[in-house]
Amino acid sequence: MAERFSSLNALRAFEAAARHRSFKRAAAELHVTTAAVSQQVKLLEQDLDAKLLRRVEGEWQLTEAGRAGLPDLSQGFSSIAEGLRKIRSLRRRRRLTVSVVPSFAATWLVARLDRFRQRHPDIDLLLDATMALADLDRGDADMAVRYGAGEFPGLDSLRLFADDIFPVCSPKLLTGPHPLIEPTDLRHHTLLHLEWSAEHGNWPDWAMWLRSAGVTGIDTERGPRFTQHSMALQVAVEGQGVALGTTSHVVDHIAAGRLVSPFDLSMPTRFAYWVVAPKSRSKEPAIAAFRDWLIAEAGRMVNGG
Repeated sequence: MAERFSSLNALRAFEAAARHRSFKRAAAELHVTTAAVSQQVKLLEQDLDAKLLRRVEGEWQLTEAGRAGLPDLSQGFSSIAEGLRKIRSLRRRRRLTVSVVPSFAATWLVARLDRFRQRHPDIDLLLDATMALADLDRGDADMAVRYGAGEFPGLDSLRLFADDIFPVCSPKLLTGPHPLIEPTDLRHHTLLHLEWSAEHGNWPDWAMWLRSAGVTGIDTERGPRFTQHSMALQVAVEGQGVALGTTSHVVDHIAAGRLVSPFDLSMPTRFAYWVVAPKSRSKEPAIAAFRDWLIAEAGRMVNGG
């Protein structure tokens, strides 16, 4: 004989109340009133003829019967939620939310997206260009492109490319009264700076690059500052100064002749761009498709494609 199930609403109310040890917090999670949660739990207890929760010193505690049933109920509701997610994903076009650093999106990714669309017309991308660190386990995004040293606990990660740091400028700065020929010529030009938050990694600044190049006697504090790499590069394109760039940020500008690298000097960095996804979801078709495409595009860039 098949097991008779109690009301799903009552089971859900008990599971939430037991997990939170609070009817009020359970009600907030379920978007109902505290009284509604209390009533559902009472109905479930009557249906099962068993006390499930008991008030002890101002806090709701599980009885022996409640403790026995809670783990399976919690697992069951998690399975239901996962099943619904899978059904919804098959019923509509696949939508993939990717969290990405704004400068990387603006200077490298966006220009290449049409190739992904042509290869995967069934996947609709939502690019969330933000410096905020998306919580992938919580579902803030499906996957992300992050800049760092490669330490991402709980996530599958693959390196896209490591970037050296080098000065870039408009070709017009190679001529004129103070042409950029040697690094010491930078003393005659405006230095463009990137304000990079320490929580997102240590971005090399002009003082570090000049020290690496063995150049002294240049005021590394002068010049305007920007919070986005793309803004600093656009000012450099306009010929208003010299910026520090990386291959991924400037490859398209250099290919189009908007920027040049005036010196054959670069500084390595231990940081790189990585594509990351939750371990539990890294093999999902849409996530795998975008990750594989990113890796292929990074290879095209490295090989001059």
